[in-house]
Amino acid sequence: MPWPKSVFSSRGKAEVQAAVVVDRSTKRLIKRIKPGEIALIHHCDLDQVAAKGLIEKGVSAVLNCSDTFSGTYPTPGPEILVQAGIPVLDGIDEVWMDVFSDGMTVWMDGERFGYVDESGKRVAAGKGNRLTQKRLSALTKQAHDNVEQALEQFIDNTLSYAAKEKHFVTKPLPLPELRTKIKGRHVVVVVRGANYKADLRAIRPYIKDYRPVLIGVDGGADALLDNHFTPDLIVGDMDSVSDRALCSGAELIVHAYPDGKAPGLDRVEKLGLTAHIVPAIGTSEDVAMLLAFEKKATLIVALGTHSHMVDFLEKGRKGMASTLLVRMKIGTRLVDAKGVNILYQGKYRRRELTYLAMSSAFPVIALFGINPDFRHMMRMLWLHLRMIFS
Repeated sequence: MPWPKSVFSSRGKAEVQAAVVVDRSTKRLIKRIKPGEIALIHHCDLDQVAAKGLIEKGVSAVLNCSDTFSGTYPTPGPEILVQAGIPVLDGIDEVWMDVFSDGMTVWMDGERFGYVDESGKRVAAGKGNRLTQKRLSALTKQAHDNVEQALEQFIDNTLSYAAKEKHFVTKPLPLPELRTKIKGRHVVVVVRGANYKADLRAIRPYIKDYRPVLIGVDGGADALLDNHFTPDLIVGDMDSVSDRALCSGAELIVHAYPDGKAPGLDRVEKLGLTAHIVPAIGTSEDVAMLLAFEKKATLIVALGTHSHMVDFLEKGRKGMASTLLVRMKIGTRLVDAKGVNILYQGKYRRRELTYLAMSSAFPVIALFGINPDFRHMMRMLWLHLRMIFS
């Protein structure tokens, strides 16, 4: 790849200047990037999970070779980045994905960006579109104006694929024998979706009380570990789950293509682990919920799962046929815990805290009241105060 021609050189101070991390997969980049570094991604309509991941990692800026917000549908990710004060420059030439490499010093200044050469000079690479609040507002309005059209196309795609994929749910999945016993138990399926961390924290008491089977769907297994829970099963194509989770002792199920090809199996075997293979269409979370259903779980709690148009468009899926069919089949056994943290914040009101403090203090006061030494001390204190103020 030839090095692009420089626009100009300068030793002036840039708005942001730091080491860059490059990856076409944002979720892979989030695992590698360190605080203060610049993220170079290729991600159209940045989703909420990715945006929060970049913020949590403390990136100093984001360069995007695609449109961070295209205005096609109202994705919340771009607004989250802007509100966090992270500079975003998008629409830059895709060639820089191959030219820039991890560790290079890159700078961003307004709508311009570039790199620092060996002599320490700032070399301009080109310009992009700055994601300002004004531009974000215009794109948000455009997205809301497009909602009806986007929803119509989404429904058409869903119904079209539902007719082709109905056998996915009408026929039993080719499931292996598992060492994890599911029959007669509750199952929690954790997916790395919007607000999955807060939702998982909100149901901690339920998990501790009922001790359900915990199924992590790819990165959902890491969410369980981060909350001090060990997954019983990990289901997925194994592309966004950590080695730590894979080696946690969980039973592994690789979601393969319908023809049986399972690219994720290579990674499992390189770690010296074994896994079951389940070929199926649909998403890995669909497979996880069907597995729990067909293994006779009494209740399936879905957490962080994708359940509406924006969820699926953010995943690059133009419809939700398999998920719709799975939810129709599971029916009343399914409880969707998405957004449960908003419903129940677990906050005590001030009056309740006051009553709690008073009730806790009462036994202590009563105990001191019947203690003669304490009563004598209080009389002496009272006399001392009277002498001072008289």
